[in-house]
Amino acid sequence: MHRTGELYEQYRTLEQQRETASLGMWIFLSTEVLFFAGLFMTYTLNRSTYPDIFSEASKTIKLSWGAINTVVLIGSSLTMAMAVWASQTGKKKALTWFLIATLVLGTVFLGIKSIEYHDKYVEHHIPGWNFQFEPGADAATNAHAQLFFSLYFGMTGLHALHMIIGAGLLLWLIKESLRGRFTPEYNTPVENIGLYWHFVDIVWIFLFPLLYLIDRH
Repeated sequence: MHRTGELYEQYRTLEQQRETASLGMWIFLSTEVLFFAGLFMTYTLNRSTYPDIFSEASKTIKLSWGAINTVVLIGSSLTMAMAVWASQTGKKKALTWFLIATLVLGTVFLGIKSIEYHDKYVEHHIPGWNFQFEPGADAATNAHAQLFFSLYFGMTGLHALHMIIGAGLLLWLIKESLRGRFTPEYNTPVENIGLYWHFVDIVWIFLFPLLYLIDRH
């Protein structure tokens, strides 16, 4: 496969190439929606089956960390949107700085999530042989609580994995932006990675109330 400048040989124009790439990204994100929808459904069904234990288990997660991470991700969506705008308007220096800001906010999110995971490790809330929900809890309570934390770590862990992938893509964008690669005529990678980043942020907007907010009253 060869390309002339930024145009690959199978396309006639940059616009056709951009539309094809955007369609591919939307199809990919559609499969991701189905993937996370299955996880959300699994969680919802189990929570409706064991509402009391799931409620008590969710209260052991620090709401403050989840709230801070929500603000951080909303901020990263803003900086990513500004990066796309900068690429479309030819503001190359602004593009780099907005991408760096997005990466920093994403790193802050992952750092806070690692603190949360450490807290669960100290509290023996990581599913496995050393799991203990609360002193004196019977086997059924521990089993149902362990189910909650299995879903918690599974859902937030997969989300964090998507964040790490996004951070790697941002590093590549930053490198290419420093080379001055992106222009108003060619900014498809910035737009598509921006779509991916917004999708990951939206997933968190659903995870936050499901895992942190329900039954907090």
